[in-house]
Formats: sequence, structure tokens, C-alpha cells
Amino acid sequence: MRILVIGGGNMGLTYAEGMSKSFLLNRHKLMIYDKSEELIASLREHSHFDVYDKIEDCIPQADVIFLAVKPFHSETLFNEIKPLINKEQIFVSIMAGVTIDTIQESLEVRKVIRAMPNLPAQVGKGVTSYTESKEVSRIELLMVRNLLDTTGESIRVSNENFIDASTGISGSGPAYVFYFMQSMLEAAQKMGFSTNDSKILVSKTFEGAVELFNQSDLSPNTWMERVASKGGTTRAALDSMEDNNVKELIKDAAYAAFDRAVELGKE
Repeated sequence: MRILVIGGGNMGLTYAEGMSKSFLLNRHKLMIYDKSEELIASLREHSHFDVYDKIEDCIPQADVIFLAVKPFHSETLFNEIKPLINKEQIFVSIMAGVTIDTIQESLEVRKVIRAMPNLPAQVGKGVTSYTESKEVSRIELLMVRNLLDTTGESIRVSNENFIDASTGISGSGPAYVFYFMQSMLEAAQKMGFSTNDSKILVSKTFEGAVELFNQSDLSPNTWMERVASKGGTTRAALDSMEDNNVKELIKDAAYAAFDRAVELGKE
């Protein structure tokens, strides 16, 4: 089994590096292709996989092909690779909004898996939702899942609507967390803490809260009640958030990302 990743951007490179560290593959079983001369030079110097700058040299060798380019580059990519592929190859797309039907029709292939990863995959803490076309066998699906799991955890969903939905939750979700962190950092610095102390206060607070949540069956609401006491400081903060409708605004933001993913598919 040979794997090809088309696109050396954030997520393409993340998957390539994750898979390169796995026992599933050795360095000559994994290939990456990109058009950037600067990126190619850097990858050839530091990477643990085979790097290509000519698509025709790597596509025919691949059993599984990860499509990791920006969605607006998909049509150009499809036209470029269509003459080079074969119907037994499995295509794994991590392009937001590009449907399985679009990939099948554009490339005239049947075995397609659509996946939505997120940025924490770079540190092995990612979560990837995925679904497949009916032509993908159970063995092939298990093989691809093992590849996806090299960057964290994966969940299989029943249809593509959940792929778009997970874009609004896990795919875009790290940015929401960073948005909240940035707000807390700015508040800490305004209160007089140094930049370094602010970073420690905020990052360790998030890390500890997530660990508490993961190690119990308690809901976030229950944990909030455990932290907040009547008339106390935490209750004052939570009441301020409720008064400013923060919870609904966060939900609206998630739906905005979901709606945009659906729009991308139609475009």
C-alpha cells in the first residue's frame, strides 16, 4: 500500500507527518506532492517521506490518494489528475464543502471518502469525522480509518450532512477556542499580568478544565455549577455572559461555519 498526499499545506502536511510516524508505513510507502518550489525544497531536506514536484511521477504509484488542496483549487486539480488515475484507487478528500458526488463525477471514480479534520491534528490531538461512498469496502474503510487515526481520533458519520456540521464544530472549533483564549489573555494583561504570566494563567486553565471534563461523566453545566457559588465571582462572570447572550452567539457562529460549508458544496 502506497499513500499519496496532494497538497503540502497545513492539513496535508499534518497528515503526511502523522502517517510517517506510524508503524503502518515506512518512508517509501508515503509520498507528498506540491507545486511550491520553496516547500518542496524544505520537505526534501527535513521530511520522512518521498517528495514530488511532478504529479505524473507519483499518482500512478498510489493506492490511496489524499486530496488536501483548497476547495477553490479542486476543479483545476481534478482536470490535472484525471488522465493519470485508475478506478481502483481510493480518494480521501479533506477539502471543505467538496461533495463525494462532485469528486466521483469529476474524476470518474467510485471509491471516495470525505473527511473533516482539524488543526490539533498537528500535535496528535485532532478529531476527524468521515463518511464514504458505497463502493468502499469494509477492509478499505478500516485501512483508511487507521491512517486518519495517526493524527488523533476519528468518528464515522452516516452521511455528508454531518461532515458539513462537523466543520462548524470540530473543523472550525479550534478558532473559537483561540478567540476565547485571546479575550482572556487581553483581560489578564489589562489587569496587570505580564504576557508570560497571562499565557500560563489562560493556557493552564483551559488545559485543566478539558482534563476535568474528559475524566468524568459530568456535563459542562454541572462543572459550571461546581465552580460557581451564589453571589460569588464565578457567578458574576457567568451572569454577565448570560446577560450578553454569549451562549447563543457561539451557537450562531457554529451554524455560520456549517452554512458556509454547505454553500461551498453548492458553489
